[in-house]
Amino acid sequence: MPYEQISETDLKGVFKIQPKVFTDARGYYSPTLVVSEFEEATRINFNLIQIATSFNSEKGVFRGLHYQASPYTQGKLVMATEGSVLDIVLDIRKNSSTFGKHITEILTAKKQNQLWIPPGFAHGYLALENNTRFTYFVTDGVYSPQNEKGVNIFDPMLEIDLPLSNSEIKLSDKDQLLPSLSNIAKEDLL
Repeated sequence: MPYEQISETDLKGVFKIQPKVFTDARGYYSPTLVVSEFEEATRINFNLIQIATSFNSEKGVFRGLHYQASPYTQGKLVMATEGSVLDIVLDIRKNSSTFGKHITEILTAKKQNQLWIPPGFAHGYLALENNTRFTYFVTDGVYSPQNEKGVNIFDPMLEIDLPLSNSEIKLSDKDQLLPSLSNIAKEDLL
């Protein structure tokens, strides 16, 4: 098996994944994704439609908490491919017993660890180092700008423990205007 571990988190359907990392004096090799093994371990049909990368030149860049509203929902396998991030997954499934709850996980290029985030969750990450690269393996729906939604990372009701002060976190203009979870339109919840 190409994975050291695949385990479900406290948020049903969200998985932590640790591929095997083979190291020697030259560096390392890691099987990032073996679809058949991933599907067998998670019971998820992995229909890859896009691989995307974002680059963050400075520590403190935050991207998220984003999601795609129905019918353009997406699943994402995510990882830091350079540097490290604090990854945040927020349950926005309106009928979920863990609605409004979140998990955080530090993802690093060195460890090659990953998270699987299915539809029904908002997602974001905070760059913990300069020159951090983050990769998304996206399934299912095609990106739809008019269906891109989000939750404000600074929503006090979320109680997300961030390792940087609000003034050290760099948000896009668009992400600064995201609503709190309680202000999201009920039809946009998944």
